[in-house]
Amino acid sequence: MTVLSTTLETARFPVVFRADGGEIIGLGHIMRCLAVAEALMEREIPCLFVATALPDAAERRLAASGAGVLRLNGPAGGDEDRAATVALAARAGAVVLDGYGFDAGYRAAVAAAGRPVLAFDDGAFTGPHPPGPLSAALVVNASPGATPADYAVSAPGARLLLGPAHAPVRREVRQAAARPLPPLDGRRSILLTFGGSDPLALTSPCIRLLAPRLPPGVRLVAVVGGGSPWLGDCRAAAVPFGERVAVHYDTPAMGALMAGAGLAVSAAGGTVAELAALSVPALLAVVADNQTPAAAAVDADEMPSWCRIVDVRGGGEQAAARITAAALALWDDPPRRQAMSYAARGRVDGQGAGRIAQALLDAMGAAMAGR
Repeated sequence: MTVLSTTLETARFPVVFRADGGEIIGLGHIMRCLAVAEALMEREIPCLFVATALPDAAERRLAASGAGVLRLNGPAGGDEDRAATVALAARAGAVVLDGYGFDAGYRAAVAAAGRPVLAFDDGAFTGPHPPGPLSAALVVNASPGATPADYAVSAPGARLLLGPAHAPVRREVRQAAARPLPPLDGRRSILLTFGGSDPLALTSPCIRLLAPRLPPGVRLVAVVGGGSPWLGDCRAAAVPFGERVAVHYDTPAMGALMAGAGLAVSAAGGTVAELAALSVPALLAVVADNQTPAAAAVDADEMPSWCRIVDVRGGGEQAAARITAAALALWDDPPRRQAMSYAARGRVDGQGAGRIAQALLDAMGAAMAGR
């Protein structure tokens, strides 16, 4: 049975975020919800995160942001989860749903609580034959290829927040993007990050293969997410290279690390928009099936592209070798990286979280006026 603390039982949280994170699903759902929550809390709107699965590091990150955190008994999308979320929705001003485990019945039950619902979607509910209605007043899909026609069936009448203008960028990245960026030729580091959990365990083999082949004076900065079980392996892989390799764990300084990178090697997930906001040329590794449409859209959006994409869903040493070869080829081609950086400018302005937050507040205000 789900147990609420006394504080949570008596508090009224204007916005409830229902999202999960972990080794398999990563932390992308949590992090983009956090970006929106930060924008809401900057407007003095309190937020509550509700999860059936949440790594301890992610819980600490959410708590440090000022958000409330409540753990529910699983499974995600199950009867107990649904009942608890509906009960919380009835006390909230709005609900944000971000995850693949919420079926049409779950979504309808939450919407029936009578509060505005915002749904994040990565394409699962698009097209003429979606798995059911989203039952949402607002829908966010930041993919460059998303169009209103995609949601004619699953979200008729919803306010659609589509495209890179609505990419939710975390506050630390927004702040870095607001400062003057150092010239690309002065950024002497390669950033290596495979998301919140690194499901294919690519970080440590990439450290071993890439670090010894870097030119003199170039550092490798590896970021291990709060949902990754591979921190020990990554630190061990970095030891032989001394100061040439830095390993950061669940860092709150991701914006500064991105801004200082001359090239980023990243999973093709939520980090993509943040790298674009900072005009960082990127090698994007497709590590999960749900990243394929987004990666394809980014690759085809403009020429010259600001990124190169490599599909490494098989994982293993061969994948790490392909990533290493592609990263070195890009690093050894400064004109191409400069062109990629120029191409990235203006793609993502970093204000998407604020736009989403304001749209949610508008919906909350309209709902209150109609009561």
